[in-house]
Amino acid sequence: MVDPRGLRFAAAVTSVVLAVVLVTGSGWLLLAQTVVFAVGAVAGVRYAPYGLLFRTLIRPRLGPPATTEDAAPPRFAQLVGAIFGAVGVVGFLSGIPVLGFIAAAAAFIAAFLNAAFEFCLGCQLYLFFRSITVRGARA
Repeated sequence: MVDPRGLRFAAAVTSVVLAVVLVTGSGWLLLAQTVVFAVGAVAGVRYAPYGLLFRTLIRPRLGPPATTEDAAPPRFAQLVGAIFGAVGVVGFLSGIPVLGFIAAAAAFIAAFLNAAFEFCLGCQLYLFFRSITVRGARA
């Protein structure tokens, strides 16, 4: 279970990083963000760099959360972010910047939706895939 405030904090930081990527076209900065996504997908969002930053510096000042959320959907969202980030890095670093910008823009939109409106697109994809696999297993 994870603190939803931490998820929004991470999404806000991610939005800023991806906005800088979109302004500068930096494949190296996108690579760094992709590593952050990958750590969140593999180790879990609590252990991703932005999650550690939130738990160490911000959460102690806020107190305990009113509710917690299942960690699986945000972890899947991190995987989706890592995939888009990897595609963007390949685009930027291989001389196909339009691919890099499209992938980075898609990741930015998803992060911004989570940060600004608490709508996790990757989490919704997780729930969708989960619903079709659970139905398929029952049939």
